[in-house]
Amino acid sequence: GRHAVWLAGLGLRVEAVDRDAAALAVVAREATLLGLDIRTRCVDLEGDTTGAAADEGAGSVPALTPGAHDLVVVFNYLHRPLFPHLLASVRPGGLLIYETFTAAQARLGRPTNPAFLLEPGELRERTRAFDILDAREGVVDGRAIASVVCRRPLD
Repeated sequence: GRHAVWLAGLGLRVEAVDRDAAALAVVAREATLLGLDIRTRCVDLEGDTTGAAADEGAGSVPALTPGAHDLVVVFNYLHRPLFPHLLASVRPGGLLIYETFTAAQARLGRPTNPAFLLEPGELRERTRAFDILDAREGVVDGRAIASVVCRRPLD
């Protein structure tokens, strides 16, 4: 939520998406207090797919309309089957900013579930179709993370 509030404070039109209605209510209250316009959508991105199969890229994710977003920001979240949909939702020339924990985090604390932890080099590999503007991987402020800022090429 803090990223949505920050981006809206910069003047961007923001849509915050989460499956936790209570978390979205906090964002909406903060936005109201600060006079910011943030649209919230309660969507379970892991369960709200149409025709999704076990393999990545199957089906569609209604909350992630292809080419609809100038900027997609994801922090501290990993659901690998969503990657094709996240990438497709960025308009040509738009940006993706993604940061989450790596497998090394399991030695430092939570999360420890491998399903929620990137393997070494995985984030760069998953975003290889985009132009990587900046990236890092390692321990930052006591957390093992991988981050990328990348631009979708013009089609």
